[in-house]
Amino acid sequence: MSRASDPRRTSAEALALAVFAQPGAGARFDWGLTGAAELGRVCAALVVVDVLSFTTTVEVAVSRGMRVHPFPWGEQAAEYARRVGAVAAVGRRRTTAEHPWSLSPAALQTAPVVADLVLPSPNGSAISAAASATGIPVVAACLRNARAVGRWLRDQGYGTNDAPIGVVAAGERWPDGSLRPCVEDQLGAACVLDALAGVPGGLSVEAAMALAALASTPDVPAAVRGCVSGRELAEGGFAGDVAVATEVGVSDVVPVLRQNFFAPA
Repeated sequence: MSRASDPRRTSAEALALAVFAQPGAGARFDWGLTGAAELGRVCAALVVVDVLSFTTTVEVAVSRGMRVHPFPWGEQAAEYARRVGAVAAVGRRRTTAEHPWSLSPAALQTAPVVADLVLPSPNGSAISAAASATGIPVVAACLRNARAVGRWLRDQGYGTNDAPIGVVAAGERWPDGSLRPCVEDQLGAACVLDALAGVPGGLSVEAAMALAALASTPDVPAAVRGCVSGRELAEGGFAGDVAVATEVGVSDVVPVLRQNFFAPA
């Protein structure tokens, strides 16, 4: 009997794979695009955390009245923006006086408000765009609005075993394209999980361990400023973006992805 036709082997493998969804918990945690795909398959709501800078930029833009369309990183973003009647954000170093919209949250705080903004990024935006296909609510969380996100999810009845929440730290990328787990997204996810700590279904072991990072970090803004990603931005001339991203708990805006764009819940 072949491996594929052996029902016992197939059932055993399916059972083994099921554990990766962290069953039996109301709030779960994972990393990156693959983790988001796994949690999006079984959760009732998904939270994407990309502190430097996608979800911070989403919060800033949505708080100013813009609808934000996530899109994977690439030149096709401009074409997509034309199709949906939006403005396409460009790389931080490609802005001009006529086109000031970029992934920089500091720049978006003062850029003219547009109705629709396509915001590409290789991590948080790509994850959000892929997750939109699941049909479940996808929420953009950062240090600025983590508590508000947790409160909204609980108020909506998420966090039970029947309606679990998946919290996904986007992470960064190594030059070879592989996932680089990062301090800022782990702390951002921990802040969301802190607000979800009392959900009826409880936290998975993975979520509880992610939350534990918060207890050992007495100064979250300082940790983000001093981590690799924070230093990279600051040394590249974008310390203002780090400053905006490390304003903890200043926003009650909850951006939710529906109909392919983020808007207030």
